[in-house]
Amino acid sequence: MAFEINNHFLNDFKALIDANNHKEVSTILKDLHYADIADIVEDLDFNRALFVLNLLDSETTADILTELDDDTRERVLKSLSSKEIAQNIEELETDDAADIIGELSEKKKQEVISHIEDVEHAKDIVDLLRYEEDTAGGLMAKEFIEVNENWTNLKCVKEMRRQAQELEKVHTIYVVDDDDKLKGILSLKSLLTTSAKTPVKEIFDPKVESVKVDDKGEDIAQIMQKYDLVVLPVVDDLGVLVGQITIDDVVDFITEEAEKDYQMAAGISEDIDTDDTVFKMTRARLPWLLIGMISGTFAATIIVDFQTVMKTAPALVMFIPLINSSAGNVGVQSSAIVVQSIANKSFKGKLITHILKQLLVGLLNGAVLASIVFGLSQFIFHTNLNISFTIAIALTTVIINAAVIGTVVPIVLNKFKIDPAVATGPFVTTSNDIFGILIYFMVAKMMLGF
Repeated sequence: MAFEINNHFLNDFKALIDANNHKEVSTILKDLHYADIADIVEDLDFNRALFVLNLLDSETTADILTELDDDTRERVLKSLSSKEIAQNIEELETDDAADIIGELSEKKKQEVISHIEDVEHAKDIVDLLRYEEDTAGGLMAKEFIEVNENWTNLKCVKEMRRQAQELEKVHTIYVVDDDDKLKGILSLKSLLTTSAKTPVKEIFDPKVESVKVDDKGEDIAQIMQKYDLVVLPVVDDLGVLVGQITIDDVVDFITEEAEKDYQMAAGISEDIDTDDTVFKMTRARLPWLLIGMISGTFAATIIVDFQTVMKTAPALVMFIPLINSSAGNVGVQSSAIVVQSIANKSFKGKLITHILKQLLVGLLNGAVLASIVFGLSQFIFHTNLNISFTIAIALTTVIINAAVIGTVVPIVLNKFKIDPAVATGPFVTTSNDIFGILIYFMVAKMMLGF
């Protein structure tokens, strides 16, 4: 059963810390997973958090650092000396160590690396720091098991025992040639069920999926999902095996990307959470709010230009909120479908085909909604028949237009190498606010003969 942090536990735990009861606090922490301890640390004020971390061994502290949110980890790292950070990250696998060091200033980064006693470990970390964090090189770890295709099973076992001492988990046995180029994978079953003198080249499986160091995280996630992989080897341009990516790192990447896209779709220009400062939250949210204000100003200008229509048919004013909300909702729905298809590489076919499909979808949805609005206008608001019919036609037209905009915008942004996720939020909504009002009153002007 997962450990649950509640107010009662936190209050008692804080009381133990305030009483400097090292023994009781240590006893509680002893039976907890490091991820649960990280959650507790994030719920404590900074001084109490340091009290907890100081009671833990370097291995546990290192694991906790990988689980903390960015702001808490940054404060903890600032409180530690370069030597203390080095002692902690030596307990981590290279990918996690590189992630932590990558958050430090250049000066402190060099200091930490110089304090790492394991030279090979330090070299591997430095190598990983060269890659962008959203690429295979940035996600991979340098720890893995590899055997030579020319070895016998007996030699394989001996070498695997030696290599496994440096690993926390053994996921896959990779087979390489004399130039360290990836040739395939060796199953444990094959290793155990064949003669000790059998060469590896006779029993390994050459069918292995791999990625290159510069491949993007999105592509890696799709490969692992498509082939149900828990680990994926990484090779350089020459095919040399340089690392492996495990599923936990990909899940973390997918989660971070989903959070970023969700915030972007909501009109938030940078990654923030509820613990960030008021200034940072304002800075992240203000740009799209300003764009929304500008679009609202344009919409207001359009309404002013059609004052004659509103004076002649004031009932039209009642349905402006309906027009805006319908256009915004349909646009976001359409763009969300396209963005998702682009993200998972399932978007196929010609642009005109997708536009025509959205025209039909918009027409059907518009017809249904327009029928309902027509009935409300007639039997609830007792609006003039011609005006009710005009509102229904205008609403259908606005919905069709919104569906097309929601489809075209993310495709165009993707063509220009701009993240199409920005289309699912304020961009489409603000566009439809303007076009929706303009179409609404233009249809009304034509149909009512103003």
